[in-house]
Amino acid sequence: MKQLLRTNDPTRLAFAQAMLQGEDIDCFEMDVNMSVLEGSIGILPRRLMVRESDYDAAVIVMRDNDIPLDG
Repeated sequence: MKQLLRTNDPTRLAFAQAMLQGEDIDCFEMDVNMSVLEGSIGILPRRLMVRESDYDAAVIVMRDNDIPLDG
């Protein structure tokens, strides 16, 4: 798996997942349960991962929908 997006913005993460799923690109959100360690204040970013074979297509989907990949 390869990291596509790293952010602590839950709205951007949900939008990115919806766009990828709409294009039949499987994605997996990592670091979801880190809020237990941080005290649920949302400072630790979550990562959105895709298969390496889907990475290039996923980047195109993100750019077409104006979702920045820089975090």
